[in-house]
Amino acid sequence: MFQMKSYRNLICASLLLSASLTAAVAQRSRPGRSAPEISPNILVRILRAEDERRWDDSLKSLLSDKDAKVRKRAALAAGRIGDEHAVPTLVDLLKTDTDNDVRQMAAFAIGEVESFAGAEALYRILVDTSVPRAISARALEAVGKIAAALPDSDKEHKQEIGKGILGVLNFEADPRVSMDRLTVLLGLTAALRAKPEGAGPVVVKFLKSGDPRIVAAALNTMARLRLKDNNEEVRALLKHADPIVRANAARVIGVAEDKGAFDAVLDRALHDEDLRVRVSAIRALGALKDERAAEPLIAQGSALLTSAAASRLERPGELNEILEISTTLGLVLKNAKTEKALIWLKKVRATVNETSPAVEVSLVRISPQDYVAGGPFLRDARGGPTYIGALRQMSQAQGLTELAAAKTGEPMLDNSNKEVATKLIQNALECRQVRTPRDSVKPGLDLVLVGTCAPLESLAVPDFLRAYAAFKRQDLGETLTPRLKDKDVIIRATAAELLGEMTPGEANSRALIQALPVALRDKDLNDAALAILDALGKQKSPAANEAIKAGLDSSDHLIRRKAVAVLKANGAGDFSNRIGYVQTTNREADYRRAIARIGRKVTATVVTSKGQFVIEFLPEEAPLTVDNFVMLARRGYFNGQTVPRVVPNFVIQTGDPRGDQNGGPGYSIRCEINEAPYDRAAVGMALSGKDTGGSQWFVTHSPQPHLDGGYTVFGHVVSGMDVVDRIARGDTIRRVIVNER
Repeated sequence: MFQMKSYRNLICASLLLSASLTAAVAQRSRPGRSAPEISPNILVRILRAEDERRWDDSLKSLLSDKDAKVRKRAALAAGRIGDEHAVPTLVDLLKTDTDNDVRQMAAFAIGEVESFAGAEALYRILVDTSVPRAISARALEAVGKIAAALPDSDKEHKQEIGKGILGVLNFEADPRVSMDRLTVLLGLTAALRAKPEGAGPVVVKFLKSGDPRIVAAALNTMARLRLKDNNEEVRALLKHADPIVRANAARVIGVAEDKGAFDAVLDRALHDEDLRVRVSAIRALGALKDERAAEPLIAQGSALLTSAAASRLERPGELNEILEISTTLGLVLKNAKTEKALIWLKKVRATVNETSPAVEVSLVRISPQDYVAGGPFLRDARGGPTYIGALRQMSQAQGLTELAAAKTGEPMLDNSNKEVATKLIQNALECRQVRTPRDSVKPGLDLVLVGTCAPLESLAVPDFLRAYAAFKRQDLGETLTPRLKDKDVIIRATAAELLGEMTPGEANSRALIQALPVALRDKDLNDAALAILDALGKQKSPAANEAIKAGLDSSDHLIRRKAVAVLKANGAGDFSNRIGYVQTTNREADYRRAIARIGRKVTATVVTSKGQFVIEFLPEEAPLTVDNFVMLARRGYFNGQTVPRVVPNFVIQTGDPRGDQNGGPGYSIRCEINEAPYDRAAVGMALSGKDTGGSQWFVTHSPQPHLDGGYTVFGHVVSGMDVVDRIARGDTIRRVIVNER
């Protein structure tokens, strides 16, 4: 076993040699289109092994193929499959292969397997001055992934890996060294994954870089590690020429709660020309919690609403900025009962004909009791489409969840108010007519609740169940267990998840055991089965463990994997041999169709209610993911779908037929992790865990290095990013038109 102390010694030795090291800067670039250089027969063989998650002698033999391109592609496949048995072969490839591209991919693949067994070889690469920097950069990225995957119980190894990462970054920051761009960028991401102690003084060295991408990456690492170093230098970067640097500087100021930067951040929130900077600065003001921000932000928000009204837009193009202001007002005016803010928030609610979670949560934070009294709930004032009603209901449920977190004793909020709120939730879930006598609540409150039952959309039920659970009612189990029989898979999954969070008990355990066989027969979504297995695992009983074993016989690879993991965690046996391979529905014709696109220009024009944008796909890097998208688009799958998730300066996410981020096409596809970075405009596959992709995809507003090597990049937006920037939650994908040349 490799000793961590020897790694520290190697790092020290490498630093002594820093004056003699030089290297060309490695550029991170998007892979270009190129004709396939591996025979279709071999590519099909590799794709099938990946698709079935099968590491065997057939794939292993390709790692010694005479063609370096075949070895490189087979190494990537081994990493994607993630079988620890492949690590020794990958390590041998890393150490001895004669082709540097193959060695680089071997390092990347070891990181994808996330096994500590590959750490020693990666460490040796990091400190070997004869190794090309592109290879050592990928080795650095890989150890970051390994550190992130280590359990909390292995804190010692995690910290030692972190120290090694900081050692490499220190080396790159040495002015006597020709800094390698790729090493620095991947090293900063490795640091945010490993979370090493003492990272601040090392990371801030890169704030002085002349490369805006490196400065932005350093700030991103600082924000994600919540570092508070070099406040003055970070404040100065609010005026940097690059908008991503300015936006990330605002993020750092927010997480550091640097109150001395208030005026500078407010200036960016009000006057910066770039939306990404403004929203990051608005969020930072919320973290600073300074009431002085309220007045100018309300003025800014009012101007945006007025502009939208003048343009006769039902959904303002600046809606994302308006909602960010809404969120920040709730943070800076908590319990302030500021009438001007409450009026403005209600105007936002009425203007956009959609209750946003941001608006509802802020109304609760500013005046909890006013929210309870302010009904009517579950109403679509304009009688709009059913889905708009569902969005409103989901948002109001999140407002009620926030109300549960409010402390009793706050201005005019007592237990009677919370009792009214729980009654409202119960009535919504049961859909029955109710009127609440005025004498049942605190005197002085003008309380009028739902007078006539408004049907609760099934999409909103999970949020209302979570809201009820947040109030920690003693009858929670009685409310949840009937929902384990619901027709809607996500409702059953939510009920199981919430039951799993309760104190283990015989009644809940029995209900979960009875619900599992039905969930295992679900055809389109496996969410209920996975949630029930998790919840049963938390029961810690012999009966629950025995029930979990039924998951080992599922045809669904993800369910088998979950059952194995839960049983192993409970000490009920190691059934890893039952995971087996994936029973994929793809056939040879599907694989050949996917690889036939390599070297061709394949695009999709996405027509939305805000305009259109064009995606160019990466069929070489992610052939089956591209094929899946193309097949769905051609049958009109995405047409008419809403955009259920938008996080400004992060992503827009769509592709969900349900509209609540829980839907899919009825199957899962494997991840096709590759080396393409998550720059601005990257198109990625949304996941809820490894190999859980289906139809939901996202586009990044700005570089997101923490997503690199974790989510499949399968395309880039090549025109229309201004449209992507304007898209808000609830906007519509009208149609997707695929063009293959």
